[in-house]
Amino acid sequence: MSDSSGGSVDTLVVGVDALSHDVLSHLPEGTTPTIDSVIAEGASGPLRAQLPPWTPSTWPSIYTGVNPGEHGVYGFLRFEGYDWEIVDGTDVREHALWELLSQEGHRSVVVNVPVTHPPAAFDGALVPGYTAPEDPTCHPAGLLEEIRETIGEYRLYNTQLTEGATREERIDGYEELTRMRGAAFRYLVEREKPSFGFVQFQQSDTVLHEFPDDEVAPRRVYSAIDDEIERILDDCDPTNVVLVSDHGIGPCDGVEFRPNTLFRDRGIVKTAANAVKPSWSQLATETLRKGEAGQSPTDDEPSGTERSPSLAERTLSTAASLGLTSQRIGAVLKTFHLDEAALRLVPADLVQAGAEHVDFANSRGYMRDRIEMGIRINVVGREPSGVVDPSDYEEFRSELIDVLDGLHSPDGDPVFDAVLPREDVFTGPYVEDAPDIVTVPASFDVFLSASVLEDPFGTPREAWNHKLNGIVAITGPGIPASDLNGAHMLDVAPSVLSLLGAPVSDRMDGSALPVIEETDRATYPDYEGGELASTGDDPGAEVAERLSNLGYLE
Repeated sequence: MSDSSGGSVDTLVVGVDALSHDVLSHLPEGTTPTIDSVIAEGASGPLRAQLPPWTPSTWPSIYTGVNPGEHGVYGFLRFEGYDWEIVDGTDVREHALWELLSQEGHRSVVVNVPVTHPPAAFDGALVPGYTAPEDPTCHPAGLLEEIRETIGEYRLYNTQLTEGATREERIDGYEELTRMRGAAFRYLVEREKPSFGFVQFQQSDTVLHEFPDDEVAPRRVYSAIDDEIERILDDCDPTNVVLVSDHGIGPCDGVEFRPNTLFRDRGIVKTAANAVKPSWSQLATETLRKGEAGQSPTDDEPSGTERSPSLAERTLSTAASLGLTSQRIGAVLKTFHLDEAALRLVPADLVQAGAEHVDFANSRGYMRDRIEMGIRINVVGREPSGVVDPSDYEEFRSELIDVLDGLHSPDGDPVFDAVLPREDVFTGPYVEDAPDIVTVPASFDVFLSASVLEDPFGTPREAWNHKLNGIVAITGPGIPASDLNGAHMLDVAPSVLSLLGAPVSDRMDGSALPVIEETDRATYPDYEGGELASTGDDPGAEVAERLSNLGYLE
């Protein structure tokens, strides 16, 4: 891979997904010297994430400066009645930071920021990130081909993730993606000579989901990210640097809670049997238990017969021991053509329980997507087949809030830190798209699941979960080495505009961080969709599979 250097930016934002002080403290000393230096030299502190603290909603909040009620994205999915599609940049209904800067005469380079496909027209260059297709439309047209011709291969996703690759090959793939981000960004800075740059690294989050108990994999990926940040700082020579993450991440030490299972037992959720596929996590847990006992009866073997575990059993057991999600286990089984074999290894009643799913049209309330972190009520006149009369809405919602707010796990611990009506969390024209009730897991040690299984509680299918505190650090002339307290991700966009001397939009919810003097507020044109880059891409199925393999879609 060739590399080009040269050029400079005035203000640089480096996004590192899931970075936090806690994550850094658990990495071996010397893994991230560049990140450590930025934190030590400037003003830094925890960065409070919004609700919900997941990539597809948090990064749009960072780059627009408004909450999801203002920009409209609450998770990976966009709902039309009971149907869904993967979100993309057209679902973010507020101007991005670089679009506002373009109106003020600033050129920008943006690489790998999630939910930016298809890009709107602005002065500069953009290569989309997460939720875009593998070969996304970039801005300007033809940019992706130019990048590949200049720096070598450039991909959005790890091709080693679902192709039966070894652990080593998957980690190599993450390191390679990280190097591609840095090389593309440096090339575009030299090409565009921008005053603003924004580069995001996603693999810091992905590796912790994929290898939660592996000490080597995170060290390698975070070290690779740090190396690229060092090269960017050396080659681009920014005046101001803003290091930012969209949330933290850490071990999930509590339980898995399934609201739809609880609601089914209480008659609130109606279910339909014979789903397309069973719950692979449930199957894996059962198979692993049998494997540990050295027994796994089949139709041809009496209970208690001793035999060696089959390849299907060993595959399931290995996947479960690695903390893989139900979707990843399904992908592994499918790769080895073992999905049907696994069904023959488990009791029929277990398969039937795993096959149960929510009948949305006939349910009164339900969790439609765990990433949204909330409950949607099936209201007459709002949903296609609503069953809750609008006159009963507030009373029914209050009943559900009381049920969930007082809920305790089998160990006696509270399930939620808060259970709130959505208007207590979100403001803006798109609050109607949010869940009616927002559920905040206790310390984010409770793993929420929209699955319908036998029991409302179980063992978390993910060993790690997102946490509310990310990190922010700012260096630049006149910015003292100091602690930042009370910073929120909605403060990032006003801070960047102020560093560049551009007016802060009067629609932004946040304010410039205290070490930065905020510029005057101004009214920018209303968001009307902008001029989108021409694209015929339909990334839905491709992206859905990748999100499913990472455990984001159940």
